[in-house]
Amino acid sequence: MIIVAGVALLAWLWLTATGFWRTDQRLPPPRRPARWPDVAVVIPARDEAAVLPETLPTLLAQRYPGRLRLILVDDGSSDGTAELARALGGERLSVTAPGPRADGWTGKLWALAHGVAEAGEAEFLLFTDADIVHGPDSVTALVSAATERDLVSQMARLRTRTAWERLVVPAFVYFFAMLYPFRRVNGPGRTAAAAGGCCLVRRTALERAGGVAAIRDAVIDDVALGRAVKRTGGRVWLGLADDVRSVRPYPTLWSLWQMISRSAYTQLRHSVALLAGTVLGLAVVFLAPPVLTFASAGDPRVLAPALAAWLLMTLTFVPMLRYYRQPWPAALLLPVTAALYLAMTVDSAVQHWRGRGAAWKGRSYSRERG
Repeated sequence: MIIVAGVALLAWLWLTATGFWRTDQRLPPPRRPARWPDVAVVIPARDEAAVLPETLPTLLAQRYPGRLRLILVDDGSSDGTAELARALGGERLSVTAPGPRADGWTGKLWALAHGVAEAGEAEFLLFTDADIVHGPDSVTALVSAATERDLVSQMARLRTRTAWERLVVPAFVYFFAMLYPFRRVNGPGRTAAAAGGCCLVRRTALERAGGVAAIRDAVIDDVALGRAVKRTGGRVWLGLADDVRSVRPYPTLWSLWQMISRSAYTQLRHSVALLAGTVLGLAVVFLAPPVLTFASAGDPRVLAPALAAWLLMTLTFVPMLRYYRQPWPAALLLPVTAALYLAMTVDSAVQHWRGRGAAWKGRSYSRERG
């Protein structure tokens, strides 16, 4: 118990020092560039009729000074997504379909590649999901930030209406930042990532990275795109959004479980060794401090480091809770959420071993690259 408590404290001292928990990576105020480049917004959509009336008008209402073209790619929807999009967008929106998906492609990336081809020679491409609401100056701010970068991505503020969403969602972004610290992503090192819900990429940088085809089989396509762009010399930026948010509901624990478990084992590159290390790491870093705090029987050799580790864990989670406008005492529940994530990760591996793989809207991918 003494050793485990000590290891947990050392881990939290190191994690706290890395600053992964900071929420200060935000887009700067827009600056007027020498010229406003042409932008094509590509929206892959599969059975999104429920959210389009809320999200699509925010893209149609963008106050972008340059030329802006909107392209919605209907990815085999069965709920009238294409018809609804045409009714909402009129002549301001191009609605197209990619045709039968080629072998080796995920559905979303097949749709994105089709949208890129439809976009012509636009200098920038904004990939945004159909469930994303944009503030009226979203595109302007993204383009302004991209004048010195090749990829600018914002992690949309996710929905936190239900009790389960409030418990799980802030931790989801917190854990993502732990894996891909935003400051390191935005620096010159090898760490790279992006957020697929709102990702502006320079066309020439995308082409240099091999185009969408270079990541055609990726389930975690946003991270794969960030890596591809940065690996080929591109300058990448990732931060939290202020005026970009998702309206996709995850009202129950099961819906959140499916959302996380469908790609958790892919994130670990389908490696049993990485799975074992992740389970052990979550257990020692997140679960051991509160367990040992109560199991120490007052032994200061266990209680002091365990309590200190739990305190650091709690304090580093508070900024993310404030970003999501949640009360700070909820940070004390982070070990509970970590236990759920541990179970979701193990379940993701079990589903993969059973041959089910990642699944999304009626599609299952038994073997994908992260």
